[in-house]
Amino acid sequence: MKRPPQIICVALAAAFLAGCASVGIDDALKETNSSASQFTSGTLELSRTQEQRDARTVLSRELLAKPLSRDDAVRLALANSPAVQALVAQSWADIASANQASRLPNPVFTFERLRLGDELEIGRLLSFGLVDLLLLPQRASVSRSQATLAQAQLTGAVVDQVTQVRHAWVRAVAARQSLQYAELVKESAEASAELAQRMQQVGNFSKLQRARQQVFYADATTQLASARHAATAAREELVRALGLDDAQADTMRLPERLPDLPKAPREARDVAATAAEQRLDVQQARAQLDVAGKSQGINLLPTFIDVDAGVRRDTVFDGGSRDTRRGFELDIRLPLFDWGSARRDALNAQALAAANRYDATVRGATSQLREGYSAYRTAYDIARHYRDEIVPLRQTMADENVLRYNGMLIGVFELLAEARDQIASVNNAINAQQQFWLADAALEASVIGRPIAASAPTAAWSPRAASTAAH
Repeated sequence: MKRPPQIICVALAAAFLAGCASVGIDDALKETNSSASQFTSGTLELSRTQEQRDARTVLSRELLAKPLSRDDAVRLALANSPAVQALVAQSWADIASANQASRLPNPVFTFERLRLGDELEIGRLLSFGLVDLLLLPQRASVSRSQATLAQAQLTGAVVDQVTQVRHAWVRAVAARQSLQYAELVKESAEASAELAQRMQQVGNFSKLQRARQQVFYADATTQLASARHAATAAREELVRALGLDDAQADTMRLPERLPDLPKAPREARDVAATAAEQRLDVQQARAQLDVAGKSQGINLLPTFIDVDAGVRRDTVFDGGSRDTRRGFELDIRLPLFDWGSARRDALNAQALAAANRYDATVRGATSQLREGYSAYRTAYDIARHYRDEIVPLRQTMADENVLRYNGMLIGVFELLAEARDQIASVNNAINAQQQFWLADAALEASVIGRPIAASAPTAAWSPRAASTAAH
């Protein structure tokens, strides 16, 4: 009768060893900082102590003391954003739940006290799930796969958060630049409208000519109001992405302009060389497939039979005598009403769905890279074209028109219209530069396996078109 206690000892030892092999949040953070170092720079952490929170506050204050670059914005978000801390904490909970799946359910201790006349019987039963014990190695394997999946999900969530910060920073800086040029257009339009009014008063301008200049001024005023709101909205989007409070938002300063374009774009072969197996989406799909396959194995047996084993010790007191009875029990759940066919169908369906999701992810990976690189390269070529061709040509035209104005070959209104066109070309160049940096961030996310849709280039407002429409 010593076999049941031995079984219990083996179960306890197996449960202890399974607990020692579990993955913790520190392991997940280390993996994320390693596999997504270009996004986290190795600084992602979960602040669990007051010292860690104080260090984050000091770092945030240092970063906000100077104009915030794109890389500093990412560092600030990782150190300051409660949303980042929330997703890390949620990953901790997911990993803990995965580790819990490898544990044996606690044994059940049953105590009985029965009296019949002078006879007293005390019963003690310690029971546990025999099927759970038999499937413990498989449960540990499933637990590791679930922990791997949670790690991949954490890395993916962090990459998404950092990409969101990068996009928000680009939009905020670009909106600030566009606002400056919208103010210049409005000033030019105001000068035209004022001059047209004076010329009409002295009889050198018709009412129609003056109205054309006035409607352009009114349109420029509307565009300026829209640009101010766009700058405010983009700044507040960045504030939310960084997790700033009101005091921090008031101290945040942005650079005057977007970074210059790189001297050369990334090569397509370098982007295509990314191994598909290293992508986060592929890793996550593979982990889901592993979990589904292994879970199907361990969940299949309980659909047929479920057994609880127990060790019993009963003591009987009768008229001063004492007897002890020892033994074991087996509780078997009989499949009379539910044969488990529906559960088995569900397990088979989940495994099949996971396998097809994995195939779909692998097949779509290279296509997403090609699309992301196309958007990146197109944005780079357009931005470079504005920088090297359109803006210099507009500057040359403006210089020539100044000479023509000095030679009295054109009037002041033509000169002001040319200045507005030059400002519009610069504003279009800013928009093209913004699209490039958005596409650059989207491509970097796509390379690691978190593809997002890049923003399509939008046409900036042209004062020449507005002026023509006024005619």
